[in-house]
Amino acid sequence: MRTCCGVWALLLAASGVAAADPPRGNPPALDRPIGPDAPPPPEPVPASATDLLLDPPLGYTGPSGVVPSVKATPEWTPVEDRWRLGFPEWDRYGRKHPLEDQYPYILGRKQDPYAQNVLKGDYPILGQHTFLNLTGSILSVQEARQLPTATSPFESTARPFREEFFGRPNQFFSNNFFSVSADLFHGDAAFKPIDWRVKATGVFNFNYLGVAELAQVSPNVLDGTQRGRTWFALQELFGEVKLFDLGAEYDFVSVRAGSQPFVSDFRGFVYSDTNLMVRTFGSRRGNREQFNLVYTEQLEKDTFSGLNSFQNRHQNVFMTNYIVQDFLTPGYTALASVHYNDDQPSTRFDRAGFLVRPDPAGVFQPHRVQTVYLGTAGDGHIGRFNISHAEYWVLGRDSRNPIGNQEQAVNAQFAACELSYDRDWARFRVSGLYSSGDGNPNNRHATGFDAILPNPNFAGGEFSYFQRQGIPLFGVSLGTRSNLLPNLRSSNLQGQANHVNPGLFLTNLGLDLDLTPKLRSINNVNFLWFDKTAVLEQFLFQPKLDREIGTDLSTGVEYRPLLNNNIIFTAGAATLIPASGFKAIYGKLRGDVHPLASVFVELALNY
Repeated sequence: MRTCCGVWALLLAASGVAAADPPRGNPPALDRPIGPDAPPPPEPVPASATDLLLDPPLGYTGPSGVVPSVKATPEWTPVEDRWRLGFPEWDRYGRKHPLEDQYPYILGRKQDPYAQNVLKGDYPILGQHTFLNLTGSILSVQEARQLPTATSPFESTARPFREEFFGRPNQFFSNNFFSVSADLFHGDAAFKPIDWRVKATGVFNFNYLGVAELAQVSPNVLDGTQRGRTWFALQELFGEVKLFDLGAEYDFVSVRAGSQPFVSDFRGFVYSDTNLMVRTFGSRRGNREQFNLVYTEQLEKDTFSGLNSFQNRHQNVFMTNYIVQDFLTPGYTALASVHYNDDQPSTRFDRAGFLVRPDPAGVFQPHRVQTVYLGTAGDGHIGRFNISHAEYWVLGRDSRNPIGNQEQAVNAQFAACELSYDRDWARFRVSGLYSSGDGNPNNRHATGFDAILPNPNFAGGEFSYFQRQGIPLFGVSLGTRSNLLPNLRSSNLQGQANHVNPGLFLTNLGLDLDLTPKLRSINNVNFLWFDKTAVLEQFLFQPKLDREIGTDLSTGVEYRPLLNNNIIFTAGAATLIPASGFKAIYGKLRGDVHPLASVFVELALNY
């Protein structure tokens, strides 16, 4: 500034103007030297929690758990909570944020789960690495169905003078779950594996069943044709801790103990459950390989809701698998697994009063099932085609199979494969499944395949009539609910694996349509055959049964109005058109076996 003033003075002197007259408007303070009486510069102003947020962060953040340690100054403000950086308010389209528009940079409220929210783990509640995820869920399923329903003894039928083995098939079932979950974990909520975690989920269930025949809701015909029950379960309660890192690419080994969910393969063919277990898991090679080692001591299930109880079931299951991504070709994931099932002898009547363990077939004496499942599976795409497959070989022993009435050496096989091709918004699928059956129940070799606790997502999954509906057959089921295999087992949840069964052949044609980003349609046609009928012939005292079961037609829709999982509406309809083998089993004295149908609607709400 002094140099500029000197130059200005020379110019003014050359023009005859006195140098002592500075230009008008030049503040004298600029040339005044700083002396000892000059005011000192301002002191740094301490920063409070609100000073750190010049602009509010996105979503609902809650209070910061980071105590400021650096003072702010008039020139700059430190932000030590890296999760709660401010963003200026921005109305992208100038329409004041209407609800029907998708807007970026939205400020949130505590009640809004769609935007970022500290209550669902988007921001830490303590420090920079401790998060809390609270989830409230409602799942309501309403189902009308037709099932072959056995009549009670002649003198106590719902309608007088009914001598048919199977009566009116109409049923209505309502199943409603209300759950609250709290998940507290320490990590990075991104690439960094979780250091530790504690999770608890409580579930309350109310269910109702209405049927048209007696002795269905209970063995006691005086209980009528309707039943309502409630149940509460602490379905999830586990702790998790990371044991150590395996490298610089976030590979790790962790252990989780307590009641927790686990699916042992890509489609849930052998084991899919939430139960009491210890699971060691981790990853290798930059998360391109994953592994699991699981031991579970099964809890008894509630009969009507399928939720856990606090009683020990006396069944131990060991499982291990190894998953390799981009196996042989990019986009294809391979899995190898081993399951060991030790289902110990026990006697169990369910909450309705029916015998479920051992199976009420043949001698139904308590027996022990010890089997090993050796399996491989794959899922992904090879070129333009999607592929999903699984193969299992089960070996072991059954100390006294109820139908075989003697000790059995188990040796059975299973294979399933789905090929699909995507064309714009349509996926075309073709599938096949083979489950070996037992051709001679009177020898000591059980060659019928059965799983431990399956819930397969295959050939229609929950939309398929044959899988969704447990088709009863004189104390057991031709196929238990949520199990695609015709295993003559009392219950998928409470019964024991039965390897003296007829087996299954299945072929499937499917078409999935993404009609809109919010609406999806799932359509399937399944053709079903028994692998062998000798077991059924002996169980029913009915010779020369045909192998054809029938045709399973199903269609369903899935609607997500918010393009997320906060609201999911699902509906489906299915029918089983009986073929000669099914008609011979469920035939009537008068008339034919009509097609069986089911319709369900399901609403899932999540916060």
